[in-house]
Amino acid sequence: MWSVHTASGRFGARHSFSNYLSRYFPTPEILAPRSAGIDISDSSVKWMIITPDKETNVVASYGSETIPDGVIEKGAIRDAQSLAGVLRNVKAKMGRVSQAHAALPEEAAYVFSMHVPEKTARGQIMGMIEFELEDRVPLSPRDAVYDFRVIMEHDDGIGAEIGVVVFPSEFAKSYVQAFESAGIELLSLELEAYSIARTISSKRADEPVTLSVDFGRERTGFAVLKRGIPIFSSTVDVGGDAITHAVMEKLSLSPEEAQAFKNDQGLLAEGAKSAGLEALVGAASALSDEVAKHYHYWDTRRNDKGEHVTPVGMVSIVGGSANLKGLADYIAGRIQATTELPNVWRNVCSFDKYIPPIDAKESLRYATAIGLALRGI
Repeated sequence: MWSVHTASGRFGARHSFSNYLSRYFPTPEILAPRSAGIDISDSSVKWMIITPDKETNVVASYGSETIPDGVIEKGAIRDAQSLAGVLRNVKAKMGRVSQAHAALPEEAAYVFSMHVPEKTARGQIMGMIEFELEDRVPLSPRDAVYDFRVIMEHDDGIGAEIGVVVFPSEFAKSYVQAFESAGIELLSLELEAYSIARTISSKRADEPVTLSVDFGRERTGFAVLKRGIPIFSSTVDVGGDAITHAVMEKLSLSPEEAQAFKNDQGLLAEGAKSAGLEALVGAASALSDEVAKHYHYWDTRRNDKGEHVTPVGMVSIVGGSANLKGLADYIAGRIQATTELPNVWRNVCSFDKYIPPIDAKESLRYATAIGLALRGI
């Protein structure tokens, strides 16, 4: 389970964070109430509640609420009162569920991997991470909350490999306080990339290193996943809204018509609507440039022996803007690697037993919320 450590007792909210960000002793299933997965971006709050039902899991509730402009900017909360109001609206629509797992945006995170001696106790590992912070992140230990997950117990005689996530403590605390103000009991906070990985990864040892691309409305989050654990993350200001506005202007379409054009014809448009390709290709090229930059950097990394360290074997695209028709093939052609729109229900249910109430295209918007909801079952 995910927990976050503060470097010392000098950080006064240490025990408060333990309540929200730690689950050392999970509640027995028979006593555990249902919880929601809540995904907060700059523009919306999406929630998902998944519950076990006989032989499979089912979607009990889901939805989305718009966040007014300026309330959150690049992941930082600018208007806590307005965000709490949006979360109260979400709570009202979640029925009797008043607990949630939520994600922190990548913009403020520092993610890296490191090796520690095998079978090292957790407390010792936390001390090793604290020692590494000075060289890895521009935060002092007293101003940071951090934790790790084990990627590999044994890595060719060089110890156990772990993935580390670090956040500014005040940044994390602002999200905790927003949920408190909304009357939602926050069970955990984690990096968005962890939530997406829980949704799309098999976590099998032979799973290829994956470059996860969360293509949203205003920004795109990148994460390198190794056995379902992020070892790198970054965010760029390239989003689907730019594509929508370009299409609206070029073809004189309404927002709804532009969205339909992107999803139904997109980069494969022909005939009279092919004029929209110019607008689409420009924006798609900007995204593919970023994908290619991240892909090739990780694909060509070598250690001091000249051996490949983390060659990327697959690109997986999620997010509401991932539905641009032809986008996956466009990127695959650019980087010459397998690129997919994943089945975000793979770890929830089998379609032979249950069909979720959200279609495949819409489901990509809920990749983070699904991963968070999976923590509650």
